[in-house]
Amino acid sequence: MSTCNKESALLRLELPAEFEDLSGLLQTDIRALVTALSDRAGERLLLTRRETRQLRQTLWNRLTQAVNDSVEPLSADRR
Repeated sequence: MSTCNKESALLRLELPAEFEDLSGLLQTDIRALVTALSDRAGERLLLTRRETRQLRQTLWNRLTQAVNDSVEPLSADRR
């Protein structure tokens, strides 16, 4: 029985060169937010492991995409 992992990939931060030194800090912050939010949701909503894993993945991808989209226009290449 095979499973489809089409959406199982986590997005990566894609920061312009001007912000690359913040990569580790931003990843740590995103990880902390994802953990806190998914843990709380899991406790309050009694989520299954699968639902919690999906929530973590969704949170990670959306937060990462928000950061990527926000800093991309700040690149020197775009100015």
